[in-house]
Amino acid sequence: MSLNVEILSRAANEARGLCMDAVQASQSGHLGLPLGCAEIGAVLYGHALKYNPDKPRWINRDYFVLSGGHGSMFLYAWLHMSGYDLPMSEIKRFRQLHSKTPGHPEFGHTPGVECTTGPLGQGVGNAVGIAAASKMAAARFNTSEHTIFDSHVICLCSDGDMQEGVASEASALAGHWGLDNLILIYDSNAVTLDAAAKETQSENTAKRFEAYGFDVQEIDGNDMQQFLDALNIAKERNNGKPQFIVAHTLIGKGIPEVEGTYKAHGEAGAKFVDAARKGLGLPEEHYFVSQQVYDYFAEHKKKLLAEYDRWEKTCTAWRKENPDKAKLLDNGLGRKVPADLLSKIPDFPKDAKLATRKAGSEVLQPIAEAMPLLVSGSADLHGSTMNYIKDGGDFTRGNPSGRNIRFGIREHGMCAIVNGISYHGLFRGSGATFMVFTDYCRASIRLGALAGLPNTYIFTHDSIGVGEDGPTHQPVETVSSVRLMPNIDVIRPADPEETAGAFVAAMQRTDGPTFLALTRQAIPMLNDIDLKLRREGVLRGAYIAQKEKGKLDLIIMSCGSELQHALAAATELGDGVRVVSIPCFERFNRESAEYREEILPNSCRKRVAIEAGVTEIWYQYVGLDGKVVGLHEFGLSAPGGEVMKERGIDAQHVIDTVRSLG
Repeated sequence: MSLNVEILSRAANEARGLCMDAVQASQSGHLGLPLGCAEIGAVLYGHALKYNPDKPRWINRDYFVLSGGHGSMFLYAWLHMSGYDLPMSEIKRFRQLHSKTPGHPEFGHTPGVECTTGPLGQGVGNAVGIAAASKMAAARFNTSEHTIFDSHVICLCSDGDMQEGVASEASALAGHWGLDNLILIYDSNAVTLDAAAKETQSENTAKRFEAYGFDVQEIDGNDMQQFLDALNIAKERNNGKPQFIVAHTLIGKGIPEVEGTYKAHGEAGAKFVDAARKGLGLPEEHYFVSQQVYDYFAEHKKKLLAEYDRWEKTCTAWRKENPDKAKLLDNGLGRKVPADLLSKIPDFPKDAKLATRKAGSEVLQPIAEAMPLLVSGSADLHGSTMNYIKDGGDFTRGNPSGRNIRFGIREHGMCAIVNGISYHGLFRGSGATFMVFTDYCRASIRLGALAGLPNTYIFTHDSIGVGEDGPTHQPVETVSSVRLMPNIDVIRPADPEETAGAFVAAMQRTDGPTFLALTRQAIPMLNDIDLKLRREGVLRGAYIAQKEKGKLDLIIMSCGSELQHALAAATELGDGVRVVSIPCFERFNRESAEYREEILPNSCRKRVAIEAGVTEIWYQYVGLDGKVVGLHEFGLSAPGGEVMKERGIDAQHVIDTVRSLG
């Protein structure tokens, strides 16, 4: 079908008008990308993309990711025109309280938004993750008779995205994995926020992506036919290479006073909007979309729905012939978790002395068997993080059904890609590294929490117990810093049985990520605590590990490898001492007030906590009258046990602290 350049050119200018009006009204926003890429939007939404506005989460749609999320009005304008549930009233409320058109696109908030983007580079990583998940889905579910998955992932990215390291990490993996269902459109307008791009870059980006293993095309991005031709070539190649289209555009096109300059990037052009609208042939009426454009998209929607109907017939036939695959697909899309998952994990031997990372490896295997859509990746550390799914195979270009993802030394790229796997909506993604490298991927973890993605982060070597590697690899602030992040569960289990509960808790949580903090060093089984209590107590965030004898006089609380010291101190201190394990603050804080009072009664204000980390966050539980045994300095290079003792993380320091309370 030929491109209707006349009507789509009108649509492009009317989309520019919507963007100008919205930014001018809110006195905030970014005009450069929406105006400069209007022709790209017209071709995508008016001709080339496969989508269903009535079913935004259709599993075989083409995914469009706007990595340059600052240009959000680009996306909102085209979603509105193409028939998504985004009425003009929401366009008029751009960047206003509780609107469906926030400053940067937010997943789950606006229909048709595939990813929460804004921090540059993230959308590229998300797109790589979606493309990888799409390859996994095709390998798992397509049959020789029926193709259920054959969509493309198209990502529009900016100069800023190209400069961010996370995009480079993810793109290198896209080339290595041969993700030929991925198309990156580089909006190369030679401008960044502060200045012309030449002030901060002189590389040949096209050559860089060729080196990554991409096919590269270079076009005039404001020429719709050139762009469509390039997009068709990219879609049809299927040659084991991801595709990279360098689209040279005029930033801020349509506002002569700023177009082509860095001033077009933000809202500087808003004061010239009235004249610009006239220059584009738009009427005085603001937020104008012509009936001809609406009619065109209505007709285009009919074609899209006909394509969807053909796919649905294929899917119905596939379901009839493949009921087991269909059930697995539905379970994955529904985020279903086996109700009896905890019971599938064998008990650990009572005489075991394991690092919780090793216990996690043993726990992971029955969980992976029960949840076949769980995938597990590591940043070149499977041998240390121990999260390899046995017999799961590696995800590679030759084996897209593999369940273990080797990310290489790319922690930030790993977490952005794991977000993309979750955005895809079918697989449960996880990633692993040493905990101290959390800071290398914090931006992606934060966005996973913001978007409510059910990721699992298996981060090991969780304290100064790391030992000989020294303070560069001994996190002392990391656990508490992640606890400060909204909507993420941080679980630090105290022994192998608590580790079983921690992994199950991570799987059961489907509305946000879970961060598992696991030890490098071996720790003892806490057999004096009932096994069932250890496992199920983690699910509630906290539980009474040792009940006081007689009248309650003191509460000692802890988590992770330091719980053993709390128990030892309680034994020395005698009757009246309760020990509480709090492996997950967030889960405990979500419990009822009655349960929290049962565990930490307000009547007992004599409280001490111990953790091998910074102490401040514990004061929500110990109160102003209590004390915390912890750290306010970095670790040391020595055997882990010696470092713990040197830094005062032991039972004796708990005892001394209790006695100092009087």
